[in-house]
Amino acid sequence: MAITVLLGYLGAALWSLRISFTSSRTFPADDYVGLLQYERLFENERWLLSLQNLCIYGVLFIVASMVIGFLLAVFIDQKVKGEGLLRTAFLYPYAMSFVATGLVWQWVLNPESGLQHSMRQLGWAGFTFDWIIDQDLVIYTVVIASVWQASGLVMALLLAGLRGIDEDIWKASRIDGVPAWRVYLSVVLPMLAPTLATVFVLLATGVVKVFDAVVSMTQGGPGTASDVPAKFIMDHLFGRANIALASAGAMVLLLTVLILVAPFLYARSRSHAAGQGGH
Repeated sequence: MAITVLLGYLGAALWSLRISFTSSRTFPADDYVGLLQYERLFENERWLLSLQNLCIYGVLFIVASMVIGFLLAVFIDQKVKGEGLLRTAFLYPYAMSFVATGLVWQWVLNPESGLQHSMRQLGWAGFTFDWIIDQDLVIYTVVIASVWQASGLVMALLLAGLRGIDEDIWKASRIDGVPAWRVYLSVVLPMLAPTLATVFVLLATGVVKVFDAVVSMTQGGPGTASDVPAKFIMDHLFGRANIALASAGAMVLLLTVLILVAPFLYARSRSHAAGQGGH
């Protein structure tokens, strides 16, 4: 297992790092050009646009998924009727591939055959929802599709955390007359901090590598309006035969993932060490 990790992951990362410092095009080259590829990368308007899209997508996707997932978890935690069916229904989208999700939402949001067309057929002649063909709004359609898919996973993780909270806390709050929203805000959410951190890391790493949903929904369009870094990398790697520039982009994404995951892993190791020290 360790050999697989070293050769398959670390080896590939180091190879990509080396290539990013060369002028390689279709085939790897051994010439060293320093940070030239990284300079070209951040002078490329398409790359900068893809980073901007990634920031917009990431903030909205993470916030919306966590809020909706938490509300769904709170709802199901009330021991509603048909709980098992509801859990399955909310979690089902996550079982779908991003490609399938993207294709479904592409159809739903298509102005000629989807939601806009259906509403106009029902008599709402002025109804307009053409975000998927609007350069300024198209990235938000990817957010909608991604939130729809990921919220169920967030719900499942947070529901497990809610079910682990001592019932005596709720009994005490009822006796003291504390509003439920205040208990969730002041007691429940702090107790769910480790679970929330896990959810955040999972969603954040998903943001960095988002690709399938964009390709299946918009192909990065209209034009390059919904482009993201992963698509930029794949296009330059396979479509434009510029593996050095693609490798530079890949290393930037890898560094982003490490920045996101490292604090979580550090805090987790500190917590584990403190737990062992307490024993």
